[in-house]
Amino acid sequence: MERKHMSAFALYQSLSAELPPPAKKPSLQVAAKKKKKKENGVATIKVQTAKAQVKGDNKKKKLMKSVQREEEEECVNGAETLDVLLAELAEVNNSRERASKLFQWLISPIPAKAFFRETWEKKPIIVQRKNPNYYKGLFSTAEFDRILRQEDVQYGVNLDVTSYTNGKRETHNPPGRALPFTVWDFYESGCSLRMLNPQAFSSTVWNVLSILQEQFGSMAGANVYLTPPGTQGFAPHYDDIEAFVVQLEGKKHWRVYNPRTEDEVLPVLSSPNFNQAEIGKPILEVVLEAGDLLYFPRGFIHQGDCLPDVHSLHITISSYQKNSWGDLLLKVVPAALEIAMEEDVEYRQGLPLDYLTYMGVQNSDKDDPRRAKFFSRIESLMKKLSNYAPVDAAVDQKARDFLHDCLPPMLTSDELATSVQGASARWERGRTVDVGAKITAQTKVRVLRAGCTRLCSDGDAVCLYYTTDNSRVYHKEELKSLEVKSEHTDAIEFLMHSYPKFVTVGSFPCDSADDRIALAELLFERGIIHTSEPV
Repeated sequence: MERKHMSAFALYQSLSAELPPPAKKPSLQVAAKKKKKKENGVATIKVQTAKAQVKGDNKKKKLMKSVQREEEEECVNGAETLDVLLAELAEVNNSRERASKLFQWLISPIPAKAFFRETWEKKPIIVQRKNPNYYKGLFSTAEFDRILRQEDVQYGVNLDVTSYTNGKRETHNPPGRALPFTVWDFYESGCSLRMLNPQAFSSTVWNVLSILQEQFGSMAGANVYLTPPGTQGFAPHYDDIEAFVVQLEGKKHWRVYNPRTEDEVLPVLSSPNFNQAEIGKPILEVVLEAGDLLYFPRGFIHQGDCLPDVHSLHITISSYQKNSWGDLLLKVVPAALEIAMEEDVEYRQGLPLDYLTYMGVQNSDKDDPRRAKFFSRIESLMKKLSNYAPVDAAVDQKARDFLHDCLPPMLTSDELATSVQGASARWERGRTVDVGAKITAQTKVRVLRAGCTRLCSDGDAVCLYYTTDNSRVYHKEELKSLEVKSEHTDAIEFLMHSYPKFVTVGSFPCDSADDRIALAELLFERGIIHTSEPV
């Protein structure tokens, strides 16, 4: 007999009174019990703590164990609290491994490999943990209030005040600085608050995003949303980013809808606001509680509203904006055409004298054999164009864009102590102290992070681009770079490819000992490398 569909929201309404109380502490073994189900093709993971109900028939136990074996072998459940997890990650020697572990914590208990294979860019997924403390420490309403009081938060730049009533979305931003007196009055009157770049004000959000950007190879951004009980702040819409909705406080009722057409699957741009009649029925309806996660790909329409009894605070972590094959080809094709026209006379030959008489929209319905010949020539030239495509150079352009988008790395205590940012040079008792610490051939060094540099050809010059001087405010400054002498390019590549190992300055493939030390000093002063021990 076919099971009658009931949305997660309806289940929540009917069964919430029967649910066990949330765990007081995050489980160190989240995998003790797990249920996995699908509704309308959307995967839902429900996680129970070790104190959850143990009884059940043998068949159910065997099924549980089978699911555990298949999906938890590579699953890392993280530390008891976020600050402990981040402290543990700071001890991880490789920044790419650090990023992988943090992402696994974000989506646990879903194995990351399975997520990217089965879910990423394909469908929404929910993780319901019944553990309100799982994401504790990432952000809070107390932190929101602190930022309003202590930081220069500007309406329209750092904060939006919004409402959505009777099918109409409105923004209520006054000019100037957002001060608590006015902001909390907006909130009390039923307006939602969206902080657009919390990473500029919150060290924890900065740390998390600066680590995750190496997982995605694309900028990791975030918005924080604080919504009063019984209200909705935004109209239904879709975005041009992969979205991870992390519920931090309270509850929020979400509805997610399929892309309306094939043209809206993985869209290049975000949508305008929709009315309810334009979007059909949701494929997913769920109430997120603190500690839960909702992921949906770009192009999936969504809307969230608060239940009457409690506020909602969530942070949306996003990535993969303008990071498609098409975005790469936008850089490849124009450059390929320039090269082809320089090197191949076929691309420089003139168009037929009379091509305007049979080509173009006004002639598109003509049954003219010259049209078929024209299209055949275009197809031939397009196929041939791939021979001139400077793919590596275009990838480097994308890499430079990514490095410009990046947050600067938030240094661990060890990185700080062994980098220029933590150098002990100072003014003390009327004189300078510890100035001019020397780097020698025996000094061991490595790049600060795996993804913080990129060596690119820039015309006749070779430049090293780096993120260590980036701002926490998006594109506040131009991307930093330094021109690399041709005799130093091998040494730079050697350093980058050696990561995460430390190598001695004396092992740099340079022409002389002086060149090796001069290069190391330059990279150290720019914050690009750090030493294995304080200099």
